[in-house]
Amino acid sequence: MTDALMATYKRLPVTFARGEGVWLWDTTGKRYLDALSGIAVCGLGHAHPAVREAICEQAGLLIHTSNLYGIAEQERLGAMLTELAGMDRVFFANSGAEANEAAIKLARLHAHRRGVENPAILVTEGSFHGRTLATLSATGNRKVQAGFEPLVQGFVRVPYNDVEAVETAAENRPNIIAVLVEPIQGEGGIRIPADDYLPRLRKICDREGWLLILDEIQTGMGRTGRFFAHEHAGIAPDVITLAKGLGNGVPIGACLARGVAADVLTPGSHGSTFGGNPLACRAGRAVLETIVATALIENATHQGQSLLAAFRTSLGRVNGVVDIRGRGLMLGIELDRPCAELVGQALDAGLLINVTADRVIRLLPPLILEQSEADQLVRELTHLIDGFLSHV
Repeated sequence: MTDALMATYKRLPVTFARGEGVWLWDTTGKRYLDALSGIAVCGLGHAHPAVREAICEQAGLLIHTSNLYGIAEQERLGAMLTELAGMDRVFFANSGAEANEAAIKLARLHAHRRGVENPAILVTEGSFHGRTLATLSATGNRKVQAGFEPLVQGFVRVPYNDVEAVETAAENRPNIIAVLVEPIQGEGGIRIPADDYLPRLRKICDREGWLLILDEIQTGMGRTGRFFAHEHAGIAPDVITLAKGLGNGVPIGACLARGVAADVLTPGSHGSTFGGNPLACRAGRAVLETIVATALIENATHQGQSLLAAFRTSLGRVNGVVDIRGRGLMLGIELDRPCAELVGQALDAGLLINVTADRVIRLLPPLILEQSEADQLVRELTHLIDGFLSHV
């Protein structure tokens, strides 16, 4: 069977048959604690009843018509999402990469209409924005770019969390028209910037007339203990991109904009055949309604703080542990050596984790995580890390 698939993934030796809450069961019946949520996707956990019922009901009514026609569910989700985000308009896509593509196109079109030739977007080292050619080019990871040259031009790269470098770029590159940045770098190793980083970027963008575009694909939808991670900084971006947790597993992306950015895209300037179809938007609405009606964001804050404290207690003085950091249920445990083999060891122990940036154990458990499950996660992962560091 696998011979029919392109070899684009180095898959772990497991296939899952079903899920419920924070748990997954493989085809042999073995149970796993999912501390990755499908890479920050299943914030409500697996087989959440509200999402399940919404999908089943909508599938029985209407799945797709295309954007040649009005889509009631798209309008409902758009109204709810823009209100929650404090934005004016939204374009629906099918993924985070497509949401970022829309944001990049929006920024370029905005610049050309202002008479800026060869506009450039400021991006950062260590970032990840997708795997299409434009988002790959914006990404600050040479490994994922290698072999796909020539890359898309029009990006200026600076170190993450370095406002002085942004100021230097502003002085030397008059064609910059936007900043595209993650509030917290996920793929880059759960890198949390200084508290004043985003506010200072906002001030620079206001001064220079740039658009501030925040990639909230991994950090949004309550993941960090706020609906959007930029809320921690008390600022409002011009453009926000979302995906992952928005559909709880149903593919959907969104590019939201406010102010002058909201009116840039017009008929014919951008589009998508599947983007914002009734099924995806109904799933997205079920997710939003569930988050709004429950205390999941508060739970993300509480459990995230609890996990940080517990890991710092159990691992803080262990030789080989460099840092333990996080915000909400987006946590990273950085070791002093590559630790990818821990993923397989955790799998054997019935625990799903991820290693990113070679040395950072990334944890993205569902927002529904309960205390007993958090305790089990700390206990089992601490044991694995202790064993790994003592034998390497």
